[in-house]
Amino acid sequence: MTAVALFQSLLIGAGVAFFVVGSIGVLRFPDVYTRIHALTKADNLGLGLVVIGLLPGAGSVAAALKLLLIWGLALLASACAGYLVARAARRRGVEPWRRGQPRQRPERSGDPR
Repeated sequence: MTAVALFQSLLIGAGVAFFVVGSIGVLRFPDVYTRIHALTKADNLGLGLVVIGLLPGAGSVAAALKLLLIWGLALLASACAGYLVARAARRRGVEPWRRGQPRQRPERSGDPR
């Protein structure tokens, strides 16, 4: 295994680790705002590390630029989606979690019958 391949593997592995930790954060954090934060940071950093890990293996400059463009679009989409979800939660009256409060549980939608 060459040094470049090892470096690529480490970057891709670190990116996957960010995705896993972000997913755990979505399940474990106490309110919608901290969950959004965990998810958007994991998306941005995880995808960034994966893309940077894939860049040396891109066959051409055009392929590398496409990877970077995909990452940039995902950054914009993640930021916009996080903002819109947080704004919708705030408009519905969801208050941020404060230390000492119980964790918020998602509301059930629909009739279970």
